[in-house]
Amino acid sequence: MKRLILCLAGATSIATATLIAVSAHPDASGGAMAVPNPGLADLIVRSDVLRNHWLVRSEDLPASFCSVQEGEVSPGVHMLLRFTVTTPNVGTGDVFVGDPNDHITQDDGLFEYATCHAHYHFRHYATYELIDVDDNVWRAAKRGFCMLDTDPNPQWLGGPVSGPREYNNCGAIGIPGYQGISAGWSDTYNFHLGGQYFVLDGGDGQDPVPPGRYVIRITVNPPFTAGFGEQCPHIDTLGFCHQLEESDYTNNIGEVTIDIPDRVGRTGVGPEKGAPHLKAEPIDR
Repeated sequence: MKRLILCLAGATSIATATLIAVSAHPDASGGAMAVPNPGLADLIVRSDVLRNHWLVRSEDLPASFCSVQEGEVSPGVHMLLRFTVTTPNVGTGDVFVGDPNDHITQDDGLFEYATCHAHYHFRHYATYELIDVDDNVWRAAKRGFCMLDTDPNPQWLGGPVSGPREYNNCGAIGIPGYQGISAGWSDTYNFHLGGQYFVLDGGDGQDPVPPGRYVIRITVNPPFTAGFGEQCPHIDTLGFCHQLEESDYTNNIGEVTIDIPDRVGRTGVGPEKGAPHLKAEPIDR
């Protein structure tokens, strides 16, 4: 039950304004635009969104799906737990990524190339874990590649009032992007996106997940120990590395408790039961 995880999700899915020097978004006159909010970001996970947007169902995953190839999932019918992840920025500054191509050129360790998708994926953006009552852990192989302003934060979350949407361009290889999360905005990886799932029947090289009670744990900007030759952009008070600089590393986890059934029927089980099956895998985000 051990597996390397990354990401999102997305995705989905990277630096604050002060993390790494990258090209700023050009304005209409060809000059460089300053980061709109240059303070420190603070990423959290919305457990309420996770709690209200998940489902367990059977799906046929063809070999052509990139999530199958990158997640080392055996093609065919699998029992999946799909879920939505929303990561708000409640800090005073933006999470500023800018153009992924610049990060690749600088070799700063933020992105890596994904052969199947033919675009860049984040390293160490978020971890997705499924934990049983005995603390056994299953991991999702989600890879995120694009960080955007998708949802203004509700005011009850705290933090700044959301201003204009600033980050709205993923970019591609050789095509400039403008990625990030503005202060007061969130990035959402919806449950239907590619790879936004746990494989429950063991088809991804992990043990099958028995029916029962579980905790879904999402950690954004997770702590990691740098491997040989791997960069450690920011260090927390416990000595762990983080890809993104934040004002607070202690509030990056969101959790919900769910019950995984032994049977799911035709429509699936969970708040999103009955959601249509997709004929093609959406881009992973």
